[in-house]
Amino acid sequence: MELENANILITGGTLGIGYATAKLLIGSGANVAITGRDEKRTMQAAGDLGAMPITADVANPNDVKRTFQAFMEKYGRLDVLINNAGIGLSKPIDALTLDDFENIYRVNVFGAAMMASKAAEVFKKQNHGNIINIGSTAALKGYEGGSVYASSKAALRSMTQTWQNELRRYNVRVMLINPSEVTTAFGQPDRQERGPQTNKLRSEEIAWAIKSALQMDDRGFIPELTVWATNPF
Repeated sequence: MELENANILITGGTLGIGYATAKLLIGSGANVAITGRDEKRTMQAAGDLGAMPITADVANPNDVKRTFQAFMEKYGRLDVLINNAGIGLSKPIDALTLDDFENIYRVNVFGAAMMASKAAEVFKKQNHGNIINIGSTAALKGYEGGSVYASSKAALRSMTQTWQNELRRYNVRVMLINPSEVTTAFGQPDRQERGPQTNKLRSEEIAWAIKSALQMDDRGFIPELTVWATNPF
């Protein structure tokens, strides 16, 4: 697809992968809206990027509806949804509670599904569109303490495959990007970005993968793309 004047909605766009992706796509001529739960941070990030700010929580169905209303009122057409918003938790199996699963799943699974559902309504009418889900290598291989997070990303992977089968007939490309460890604010209690490490992935590598996947001609798409650090050891 052509990124010039494409209308793109990115959830969780105030930090990390979402922010870096918004910056790269805006630099390529796209019109981008970002969502974030913190109004001050969302307004600041959007101002820095030149993006449209939408203060919203993907775990809140009313916010999901309001997000699409605001986006479509401004742009009138949606070309890409990037389901980037996500939260994590690391706990041993014998310490887990039902609330742990519900809190993570409301964002990583239910929120992503409700955003995709609204996007699918738009895309079916348009007969074109793109959904990019930000997964994780955790979905491909579990890790100690990862029962909740890894399973949430495995669910997202399964949903991605389902949506691919449902939406291809409407010229909708649904793609999954699986980053390995990225030095973002993910999992940080204070939501402050970690400093870059020479042997770890940056948000920019994932943004580049997203941009590259989108730029393939619309006649083809990459169902799943995994990005590993070359030498993290």
